[in-house]
Order: sequence, then C-alpha cells, then structure tokens
Amino acid sequence: MSATSKDAAAATRKRPPLVIKTLRWKLGGPANGETTTKTALAAEEPLSPAAQLFHQPDFCCCIVAIMGCSTPLDVGVLKVGLEAMLVRHPRFSSIPVFDEAGRKKPRWVATNVVVDDHIVIPNLDPDVGGGTTSPDQVVEDYVTSLTSIPMDLSRPLWELHVLNIPTSDAAAVAVLRLHHSLGDGTSLVSLLLACTRKASDRSSLPTLPYQSRRPPPAAKNRTGGALLTVLLWLWAFLILAWNTLVGILVFTATALFLKDTQTPITASEGVGLRPKRIMHRTVSLDDVKDIKNAMHCTVNDVLVGVTSAGLSRYLSRSYGQGVDKDGKKNQVPSNIRLRSTLLVNIRPIPGIHDLAELMEGRDGGTKWGNLIGYLILPFTIAMYKDPLDYIRKGKAIANKKKNSLEAIFTYKSADFIVNFLGMKAAAALCHRVLSNTTLSFSNLVGPVEEIAFFDHPIVYLVPSVYGHPQAPTIHFQSYMNTMKIVVTADEKDIPNPHQLLDDLADSLQLIKAAIPPTI
Repeated sequence: MSATSKDAAAATRKRPPLVIKTLRWKLGGPANGETTTKTALAAEEPLSPAAQLFHQPDFCCCIVAIMGCSTPLDVGVLKVGLEAMLVRHPRFSSIPVFDEAGRKKPRWVATNVVVDDHIVIPNLDPDVGGGTTSPDQVVEDYVTSLTSIPMDLSRPLWELHVLNIPTSDAAAVAVLRLHHSLGDGTSLVSLLLACTRKASDRSSLPTLPYQSRRPPPAAKNRTGGALLTVLLWLWAFLILAWNTLVGILVFTATALFLKDTQTPITASEGVGLRPKRIMHRTVSLDDVKDIKNAMHCTVNDVLVGVTSAGLSRYLSRSYGQGVDKDGKKNQVPSNIRLRSTLLVNIRPIPGIHDLAELMEGRDGGTKWGNLIGYLILPFTIAMYKDPLDYIRKGKAIANKKKNSLEAIFTYKSADFIVNFLGMKAAAALCHRVLSNTTLSFSNLVGPVEEIAFFDHPIVYLVPSVYGHPQAPTIHFQSYMNTMKIVVTADEKDIPNPHQLLDDLADSLQLIKAAIPPTI
C-alpha cells in the first residue's frame, strides 16, 4: 500500500451502528489529493413517473445487492473497476434535481463523480457481543443497519460497502446499495452482471440461461389445419382478454377497498420507514429443476408453489396449530386472502452485452429507466396432504398472469394519474395497493458459471429491496447450480423471520421428496 493510500485510509466517516469507524480510500491522483472521475455533462433527462414515485416520503425504496466473494476484497482494484465501468453509466453519474417552485419537472443532471465518496469501508468490531456474535451475524446486522440510513441525494445514488470479514461461506462480502429511482430491480441486477466477467475467462461476459419463448398456437399439418390455427389464435386471445379483465378488476378493487386477510405477517403502520433484516439460504437449483421436470412446468411455477407451501407452514405455526415433522395433518384458517405485488418491466430488459457497451460509451440506443407495472399475484394458503398440490396451484396461478396484460394496464393507469392528477395522487394509489397486499415477490435468473466482480470471484449473489409498505419480501436468485432464497422482513411485524426462511427451504425439500420415482 502506498503512503498516500495509508494516509487516506485514516479518514473517518459517519457510519451505521455496528461500525467503529469508516475509512475513505484514496489511491492518489490530482495534485490536490482528490480522486475524481469526470463525466461528460449530458443533456438533462426527466425522471420517469416511477423514478419520481421512489422519491416520495412514504415510498423511498432502495435496492441492495449482497455479493459473497471467495477472496478478500482489494479496494484499489474495485475502485479502478468502478471508474472504468459503473460510473460511466448515465444514471450512476447523475443526481436527481427537484424544482421546489414547481417550474420544472424533476430531472437527472449529470455531475462529477468522486468515487471515494461512494466506497465505504467499515471497521467491524470483531468482539461485538463479547466475542459471541458470529461473523455471519455481524454482516447480517450491518446490512440491516444500512436499511435505516437514508442515501445522500447530493451525489449519485449508489454506494459500495466493503466488508473484509470472513463468513461461513465467503472470504469477504461486498454490498452494493442503489436508490430504486436508478432503475427497476431486474435492470439493475443486469447492470451489475454487466460489470462482471467469467471467472474462467476475464474477457468474457457472463452467460445467462437460455429462455425460449412460447411458440404461437399452431395446428398440425392436416386438412383443416388453417381453420384450426385461427381457432387456436382466437381462443388464446379470449383467454388473454379474460385474464386481463379479471386482473384489472382485482387491481382496481385492491386500490379502492379489497384488503388481504389480517395475518401474523401483515404489515403495521410505518413499516416502510423501519429497518429490515435481510436473510438468505442456499438450496440446490437441481432440486428446483427436478420438480419442474416432474411437474411439466417452469422454474417460476415451482417457486410460486414453494412460496405458497412455506407461507402456509409459517402461518400454521404462527396460529398456534404447529406443524408436524412431515409438514402434514395441520390446518390453517380457511379462505385466507394473501397476495403479493410483482413489479414487471414494460420496456424490454437491456441485455448484459448492451449494458456493457453502454458503459463503454457505445450505447447503440440502449434504453434505460423505470417503466414498470404491477401484477397482483395470489398465494394459496392451505396445508395439503400432497405437497405437489402447491406446485399444481402455483402453475395455474402463474399461467393466468403470464396470459394477461395487467402490468401494461397498471403502468398506463399510473402514467395517466401522474399526468392529470399529479405525482402525489399516483404515490397514494401505489402505496394503497401495496398496503392492501401482504408481500413482494420476485425471481431473478443469474449466470450459469462462476463470475468475478472486478477480479473478485463471486460465491453468491443476494438481491433485495426495502422501503415499501410491506412486512415481508421474498426473492429467489439463481447462480450456477444453486438457488438463493432471500427473505427481507420487518422484525416488529415478523419477530422470527429466520423461521420463515427455514419454512421456505423445508418446503422445497418436502416437495422434492414427494416427486414419484422415475422408472
């Protein structure tokens, strides 16, 4: 380490509760000691309605990406990588500007990026709790503390926390925190992956699983085939129209009066402003695929079913009825209405290669921003004797949402309300919809091989979000041959969130065990 780096490493900064002091890392540079990345001042761009929504007082959301690495984190290497790639993205080199007088719409304004202001290096006390706290718990508590600290709006809305503390499954942990106004979760995770390279070939971008699109209805080549094809298309259109109509009616009712059943995981007032605990568990992706193949469905169908099973187990225990070791013979109250909100990007997600080119100054017309709609996804709460019934129900529910234009309707509705009634009305509507549902749910697809984040091989990737008015959030993230189950919970409303995580993981194993053996 150079003398300049050592001197700079002594600088301190305001930090979360678990931090003794925070170091600001300098690697030398201009004569005045500041290390600044210059960005070309681009034309101002207005904030999208969704980006404005995420700056409302009751809806200030942030995205967290936790990366476990197999080697200690070299801050100098990370900084060089951030300067070369991430800060060249327009959103990561701009700040939101709000005209208090109301003469101009909120807009993104390009600014100079001081990378050192965005790298946080906490010194975590190794003797926290009298030496009885495990490193895993120290990292989990630190990330929890981050969710209670607002981001600084005077500089670009991202920061990287470097935790060089070995845990049970990683040599170090990097935590990337992003304001949700920078983009939707799927796009931001794609952008993060565009900053990585294959661990086996540092010049190649990650490879994501190929996702084939469903072919259009078609008839076999036989007499009357053309007529049958037309009838199939007509039937598909009628299903789409019906599912869309039902989705619109349910969404409208939810915005006006339709609330989920009050359960032990229902959020209380002020939940969006309280800190959240982010926990994760690794399960086998092969187990998920085995269930998918046996039930002739998709991975997403399986995860919807697993979530239904896990929530059912947790609620059964919470209602005092208990769950036996086989997860059977117990009942939960009937007719529980429990739904999640699911964000859907209306704009096609830029590919990893497109995003990499964007950060290299070759954008090729790549579009970016929050163009998102909502789906309301119901979960079946019941204690089935056959665990595979959860997958059957999940598949049926997911198929209806796949064959629906509900997300486009909700996006257009929000856009209409913003234009004619203002952002406060749109924010109130979105807040009401989320408040009347129970949780957020998502499933993100990750690389199929090991990747490296600026030359640091990644062991696991855990994304989450906080700041919305729901007590639990459940994410699934695939990576190589594993699947991460991520639970983000408000501990006031859910005092035992690790039990919910256990129930989700156990439900996957129970469903896997119920698959009939192949001959």
